[in-house]
Amino acid sequence: MAKIGVEQSLTNVQEVLREKGYEIKELKNENDAKGCDCCVVTGGDENVMGIQTITTEGSVIDASGLSAEEICHQVESKLQH
Repeated sequence: MAKIGVEQSLTNVQEVLREKGYEIKELKNENDAKGCDCCVVTGGDENVMGIQTITTEGSVIDASGLSAEEICHQVESKLQH
């Protein structure tokens, strides 16, 4: 099953994805995203200074304004492509 990186503040999202059988890796810093197939972030750490470091080849989903179930659907959709 795919490894999904999820920001630590998104515990409800972590629980829903775990229930669906995904391996969850809690994202505490940018290096935690390495090796993840997909990452879910709050969007609070967006590229404010114009600097962007890519630490994962997987998709990144911005959880802002989405329910845990909506995020789960997006994760599943990204992993199918």
